[in-house]
Amino acid sequence: MIRILEHGIVRREAAKRHGYLGWPSIARLDDGRLVVGASGFRLGHLCPFGKSVLFFSRDDGCSWSEPLVVNDTALDDRDVGLTALGGGRLLLSWFNLWPSYYLDCRDSVLVRDYDASDFALIANAIDRYTPELEAAAGSFVRLSEDGGLSWGETIRVPVSAPHGPILATNGDLLYLGKSYQGKEGDGPVSFYRSPDGGLTWHFVSNLEIPGGTRNRNFHEPHLVELADGCLLGQIRFQDYEGETGLRPAFSIVQTLSGDGGRTWSPFRFLGVSGSPPELLRHSSGTLISVFGRRETPFGQRVILSQDRGESWQEFPLREDGPDSDLGYPSSVELADGSLLTVYYQRVPGDRHTSLLWTHWILA
Repeated sequence: MIRILEHGIVRREAAKRHGYLGWPSIARLDDGRLVVGASGFRLGHLCPFGKSVLFFSRDDGCSWSEPLVVNDTALDDRDVGLTALGGGRLLLSWFNLWPSYYLDCRDSVLVRDYDASDFALIANAIDRYTPELEAAAGSFVRLSEDGGLSWGETIRVPVSAPHGPILATNGDLLYLGKSYQGKEGDGPVSFYRSPDGGLTWHFVSNLEIPGGTRNRNFHEPHLVELADGCLLGQIRFQDYEGETGLRPAFSIVQTLSGDGGRTWSPFRFLGVSGSPPELLRHSSGTLISVFGRRETPFGQRVILSQDRGESWQEFPLREDGPDSDLGYPSSVELADGSLLTVYYQRVPGDRHTSLLWTHWILA
């Protein structure tokens, strides 16, 4: 069981033309400060704009700082993953889409709210792109030594996931992500390890997908290290055109590795409606996975496991989303054992989505 304590807002920019905020992550630093990262200053869900922005809280999320812009490239700067490395060190991950991705965006349901002037802005931005910028798309990380106030050089990484890598108990960074090999969407889900805090990344394995599916059906994974050192991964499953016949068509699969990520168990479909997942092992030992539900009732969900992911119980965090443009929740445990989960969702009546939070406890 869970008990909801309060809902709140990290940032709401709904009245601004470039006020769309999405795909957040949250981290807790050693001094107790919270950091939320997201893609902000956007025209909408699908646009060539966007910046990696951070918000800070010193009071467990009751109030938040003004945005700090970390990345403002000529490309999309989508998603922000945050990994606290200890000692005030912080890793930020994000990715950029190929500029050509936007050439046919008029046909996407993700631009249903755009008018002619919005498309004109997108066209002007695309006209500025060069072949060099096309080659600059991909997945990246940056490192901060001072809790996110200043950042080091951009490091290209071979995989991407919304919430980035995790820190293992031995100090390595573990990254279960979607490969950027070849055409977007066609690469495998892969596992990489970094022994030096994100400076270099070493390939470990590609995950084997079930028969009757394709790589394009699996995206946006996340990972948690269990108490015994095993790795539990969950991955977004999406049947875009009914090609697999599997239902729910937007759901989560799970896999386990007992040998440091060299091999993985066959994917197990969890049967929940919603994705992508983010995993956390609570100090009580409970495994927590949060995700967005994109069919009625729209909102944010959590599943809990007391048996290393063998079984899960599902609960709503909130069910008041006005539409399906929401989700990507991310959680931290606070000093008192309660949870703060951030996500993006539209406040009813707003044009743009905002960054919201829910404070809750295991009950």
